[in-house]
Amino acid sequence: MDVTPQQPPKCPDSTEPPLEPSGTGPAPRDPASPAPAPAELPRLSLRTTLRRAAMGAVAGAVLVTGAVVAVPEDKKKSAPPPAPGPVSRALKARDMGSPASLSDLTALIGDRQHWVGTHPTDAPSWALLGTAYVEWGQRSADAAYFGRAEQALKRSLDVEPGENGNTAAWVGLATLANARHDFVTAKKWGETVRARQPKQWIVYPALIDAYNGLGDYKSAKTAVEKFTALHSGAPALIRTAQSYRDRGRREDALAGARAALDRATTPAQKADCLHLLGELAWERGEPGEAVAQYSAALRTDRASHPSLAGRARALVALGRTAEAERDYKAALASLPRPEYMLDLGELYESLGRDEEARSQYAQLGEALARDDGQGVDNALLRGRFETDHADPASAAKLLKAAWARSHRSAAVADALGWALHRSGDSSSALKYATQAVDTGGHNAAYVAHLGAIQQALKDYGPARRNLGEALLTNPHFSPLEGPEAQKALDSLGGPPADLPQGKEPARAPEPAAKPEPAKPRPAAPAPQQQAPAKAPAAHVLSSR
Repeated sequence: MDVTPQQPPKCPDSTEPPLEPSGTGPAPRDPASPAPAPAELPRLSLRTTLRRAAMGAVAGAVLVTGAVVAVPEDKKKSAPPPAPGPVSRALKARDMGSPASLSDLTALIGDRQHWVGTHPTDAPSWALLGTAYVEWGQRSADAAYFGRAEQALKRSLDVEPGENGNTAAWVGLATLANARHDFVTAKKWGETVRARQPKQWIVYPALIDAYNGLGDYKSAKTAVEKFTALHSGAPALIRTAQSYRDRGRREDALAGARAALDRATTPAQKADCLHLLGELAWERGEPGEAVAQYSAALRTDRASHPSLAGRARALVALGRTAEAERDYKAALASLPRPEYMLDLGELYESLGRDEEARSQYAQLGEALARDDGQGVDNALLRGRFETDHADPASAAKLLKAAWARSHRSAAVADALGWALHRSGDSSSALKYATQAVDTGGHNAAYVAHLGAIQQALKDYGPARRNLGEALLTNPHFSPLEGPEAQKALDSLGGPPADLPQGKEPARAPEPAAKPEPAKPRPAAPAPQQQAPAKAPAAHVLSSR
């Protein structure tokens, strides 16, 4: 397979969003503009600061090449230490287990592409290049880079097999498999490395992600503990905080995230910690605090695009929908993740802007189709979309297949239970919804789904309790589901008697533009061949 080095990836060049939500400022680039086809990967195009970083990397690479050109390749196959600059900083971030800045990551990719072009038998450099491609593909939401990563990692193993010590390429393959949501394969590569080198800390983040994707939370907890025993600093602390969050230990997660922030040494590291603090505030039902934390992350690192999407979601809860729409569009301009497309479409739907919702769902279908072509398993997101906006029976079939592939996380259990309920099989849905709540860290959406399923089964006491708990935890968990959960609870006679006095769930704010009369859900172009869209029944929640 041809693995001729390509141009470095394009760093996002969208209009920079304002640091604080103000409702003013330049309009972001329209995310509906066509994305480049996978075969036409983007050229290098950077803003002024990133151009300077890349020029510095090229100059350093020229100097390095000049220093080694007179040395025969068979006597000097490993890359020399990089000159001080963006490449050196990216390597230092990798050694710490932290994300590099986008400009430094761009420089690293360009440097390694140049090097392997003249030193094709340097297995470690091929492994490093492949792993960098994976990171770029994730941080740009461009799955075409996963194919490049696979080629580079396989070339590395062709030069030096993993059995001969090239475990870096195996770790790269585990990371790539996680990025494609192939958690079984990621587990295989990760456990292979761990069996040979149990004290190599770099494999444990890949194992943690694989175990979480499979719903093996016990093994994930053990891997986190091993990682923190072998590696110190902010990366270990933030993994520990995320583990606490997954188990519903919110106070411990909050303490861990704050400790990680105190130990963070780079803007990208600090932004990751602040983003986690925003997520925790959101899950506690504190959208104002969430906005503050996400905004702090963006002040620290403008490339923290997930914080833009998180802030948009929190702004919706505060009723500031125009600012939320701006942030979603800005996030999609730089990081067009399908889940953000779904969130923006559901915001439009909650505001009665049906044509815009349909357009957004069509873009979601196109994005999922592109990911399919690059080997990405988006069964979870596709199932969530089809459950509420297309064909719940098709969603249930899709999610059952994912479950059979051992994808048994709390998120998949919740989505499968909800799809079964929406397709008319609430009895079968109950066990999956219960498992999601038991293992999903008391996620408000999961608890609300369980309550709605119990209501359909006429188990009214537990239904009232769970619906009340969901709205008490976070009444704004979805612009579509929140109001429906409140209606369901009202139909059961209000909050359950066993809620503490004064702790009745707060009602979600009314949508800014509530349509009168209520319209059925828009028929959405689906990513697969689907049945016509169905309007939800009374008191039936929507997705997620």
